[in-house]
Amino acid sequence: MIPFEQLYKESVKAALSGQERPEKEGGFNPHHLDCLLNPEKHAPVIRVSDCGCGAEDCKNACEFDAVTKDGDGNAVILKENCTGCGACIDACAKKNLTAGRDVLPVLELLRKKEAPVYAMIAPAFQSQFSLKTSPGNLRTAFKKLGFAGMIEVALFADILTLKEALEFDKAINKDSDFLLTSCCCPIWIGMIRKVYSRLAGHIPPSVSPMVACGRSIKKLYPQAKMVFIGPCLAKKAEAREKDIAGAVDHVLTFKEIQDVFEIAGIDPEGCGEDQRDHSSRSGRIYARTGGVSRAVQDTVSRLVPEREIPLRAVQADGVPALKALLRDVESGDIRANFIEGMGCVGGCVGGPRVLIPKEEGRAQVDAYGEEAAYGTPVDNPYVIELLARLGFESIESLTRGDHMFTRDFTVDE
Repeated sequence: MIPFEQLYKESVKAALSGQERPEKEGGFNPHHLDCLLNPEKHAPVIRVSDCGCGAEDCKNACEFDAVTKDGDGNAVILKENCTGCGACIDACAKKNLTAGRDVLPVLELLRKKEAPVYAMIAPAFQSQFSLKTSPGNLRTAFKKLGFAGMIEVALFADILTLKEALEFDKAINKDSDFLLTSCCCPIWIGMIRKVYSRLAGHIPPSVSPMVACGRSIKKLYPQAKMVFIGPCLAKKAEAREKDIAGAVDHVLTFKEIQDVFEIAGIDPEGCGEDQRDHSSRSGRIYARTGGVSRAVQDTVSRLVPEREIPLRAVQADGVPALKALLRDVESGDIRANFIEGMGCVGGCVGGPRVLIPKEEGRAQVDAYGEEAAYGTPVDNPYVIELLARLGFESIESLTRGDHMFTRDFTVDE
């Protein structure tokens, strides 16, 4: 029986070379092939073999009651509960749990060429593939695979920064008020909605930058297919949530796209430059702990320099720290009015599918932020132009009514 990882690599190689996929009656587990061909039918975490251990370690590691067991003591991942945090993968003593893969459906979209397929790269991408790989190199590498282009999600983090800065100015009028952000982390949002639901009303009504990007491009180019690429397994679950499903067609991790580059023989560092800088420093630093706080703080100061109640931020990263912070919030034992949570230690640069150490990732993200031509989205003409093309008459209209960048977190999922 071919192991799951071998089947995965052989299937990707076959897809890239235009060969026929292996037939289900071959020497492999048909369930494995179904997970690879139809990832949307399965949870972001899948079991690749039986273990019979009772799944206690896996169950205890999950904060979202997404792990149970069958009659033989094998772990069962409940798709409707799984956020893709990956804690069960790390806790599984038998190493029988692994991340789902969306590579084969993406390669099928690229092969068919029925619609333009765009790569949406997360703000944590800087230097993930090598220290010398520039954004322009990476954009060219994606085009060699058949993507129509690469879009930096940091530009849409700029838009959400503007929205959250305006929401903060509107909502925080006394010392007892507070906002729970960041909207970019599905683990943080999932923990509030599923475990600390009493606090859900304090989340600014904003979609994540990933969803904002997917929705925007599809509004401008309705036939487009959108593929998010980042360090986070949880984004696979977020993309499938009912109220935002359809904005993003598939989610790949940095590790998945690295596999594709390697099997296809594409070295991003050696690709030509296709450089197009559109995001500000604020959007680029979303990828690390404290980045959202600084981005919104700088933007509030730029928009409303005379505010009497300043933004006072506190951050937590990693699930244990998030739980401790939310307990403090519930008890009132906190003076901050802007509370940022990131599910991974270090933020997105510490995600489960990063390719470089989180300390190096943070340094590269900060350096890329400092290279930006604009400090905040208020000063970024690309943000203003994009909003106009999307039908927003002003930046203030981002806080008016229900539109493509809003989300109601008080409604049950």
